[in-house]
Amino acid sequence: MSIVELTEEHRMIQSVAKEFAETEIKPVAARLDRRSEFPAELIQSMAELGFMGIYIPEEYGGSAMDVFSYTLALEEICKACASTGTIMSVNNSLVCDPILEFGTLAQKEEYLTPLARGESLGCFALSEPAAGSDAGSIRTTVRRDGDNYVLSGTKNWITNGPEADVIITFATHDPSKKHKAITAFIVDKETPRLNVGKIEEKLGIKASSTCQLMFDDCYVPVRNRLGEEGEGFKIAMNTLNGGRIGIGAQAVGIAQAAFEESVSYAKQREAFDKPISNLQAIQFMLSDMATKIEASRLLVWQAAKMKDQKMNYVKQSAMAKLFASEAAMWVTTKAIQVHGGYGYTTDYPVERHFRDAKITEIYEGTSEIQRLIIANQLLNEY
Repeated sequence: MSIVELTEEHRMIQSVAKEFAETEIKPVAARLDRRSEFPAELIQSMAELGFMGIYIPEEYGGSAMDVFSYTLALEEICKACASTGTIMSVNNSLVCDPILEFGTLAQKEEYLTPLARGESLGCFALSEPAAGSDAGSIRTTVRRDGDNYVLSGTKNWITNGPEADVIITFATHDPSKKHKAITAFIVDKETPRLNVGKIEEKLGIKASSTCQLMFDDCYVPVRNRLGEEGEGFKIAMNTLNGGRIGIGAQAVGIAQAAFEESVSYAKQREAFDKPISNLQAIQFMLSDMATKIEASRLLVWQAAKMKDQKMNYVKQSAMAKLFASEAAMWVTTKAIQVHGGYGYTTDYPVERHFRDAKITEIYEGTSEIQRLIIANQLLNEY
């Protein structure tokens, strides 16, 4: 671990998360993955620990900690089960955060409080079948009808979608105006003519549900508009900037788990009459794994600290997400290599970590999008 100083509160949240992950999550992680089983009981337990709204103020049901605490807890949860961590991450950073930042007092009382307490679950619906990285090209439309807005369209890749009670979604008043015409909404899952579509079968994070959501002339009250008309794209980008810190923490947790499994295996497995940990080839891999993980963690911590201090953290969150996700993919690949043939079987958890790591390079902005964001920030700085 880094020598970066942690406060007593930070050490406490890290310790609580670690113990919970080790005793409650890790023993069932393989089963959840194998069955693609949503971990409802674990989510309820995390809510009781205050993990579903870690940095939300107490007056809105949260734990009133900071984003840095969130990254510490999320890393430990994802180290045990990335699927469970994904559910926690979405609720905190993609649902609670935009309501906290842009919601009215009434919206915070009605939606944020139960979300932060874990009494309800949220999802974030931006991507569409033909609009992923290019979020300004969404085709879900909205029109005003008296005291309501009417939404029509299909959303794709919605994490928590099947189980969510609350949806943060985005629609356009005029597709030709791209990002300038997008507005954000808080939508109740029980809204008439809102349906869950295809539930995806995925390579990894299999215990975290992903689906399509279909809006078929859904009436949403004007009071549920998040921010002003035309502010939706800004709200979405602001939300994703913060969300990338969580994805970075998730990637660190996955990589750390794969690394620890590799060290343990290397010490036990023998070849040429000695543990393979004595072989320079293995030592080099372990050294590089540890170095990439430590660098990833420090980038994530820096971005979290900057968000807590109300600094411009856009570049740092993109760097953290980019580096940590690609490091996690590299580390988990090497973890399988350290395990040899056993690493390719489901008898060892490194194959699950390998599968789970891949999505961190894709969701909440692909690696390619992160590079564009970083370049844009750099070119504006120099």
